[in-house]
Amino acid sequence: MKIAVAAANGKAGRLIVHEALERGMEVTAIVRGENKTDAKKAIFKDVLALTRDELAQFDAVVDAVGAWTADTVSIVPEAAKHLAQALKGTRTRLIVVGGAGSLFVDDELSKTVADVTPFPEAVIPVLNAHKEALEFLRGCRDVNWTYVSPAGDFQADGARTGEYILGGEKLVLNGKGESVISYADYAVAIVDEIESGSHFGQRISVVSK
Repeated sequence: MKIAVAAANGKAGRLIVHEALERGMEVTAIVRGENKTDAKKAIFKDVLALTRDELAQFDAVVDAVGAWTADTVSIVPEAAKHLAQALKGTRTRLIVVGGAGSLFVDDELSKTVADVTPFPEAVIPVLNAHKEALEFLRGCRDVNWTYVSPAGDFQADGARTGEYILGGEKLVLNGKGESVISYADYAVAIVDEIESGSHFGQRISVVSK
């Protein structure tokens, strides 16, 4: 299986690359500068400059683009939109590393984590950027997208257990009543979805066991 990981040098991207390589996948890192991943193949290009011909050769493209400041977060929806449009009408899957703020907290799917949580003002643009990307994807037709929301407590340096609970549109808590997952276990979930998942045109979510 051939996959590409955009923003592969990021914390999530590098772990997704590593996990996919460990499972025998042929992985291409998409990076703007030096390739800092384990992948032997790389495309050195800005994500917004990627073309349909470059991407359609892969079985799946992972959008691991992230940003954390008000001045940079616009790249999150821009990247998702660009990749979706480039892959429209192809068989290539688009797997998007999403956010947790848009997960619903009620059965009616009317209130989200962002609606009921007093986040710091500085975090709001990040939440909105991920929400915009998801809303755009929901309107896409003829794109094999899957948006993967992590748990609320997304731990960059957490351990890899290889286990997680798969959820959907609602925030899921584990047996300890926690919404937490490590980047490493999130990478496991991403690669599981690439290998055998069937959540086309859906948002899924993951939380540690």
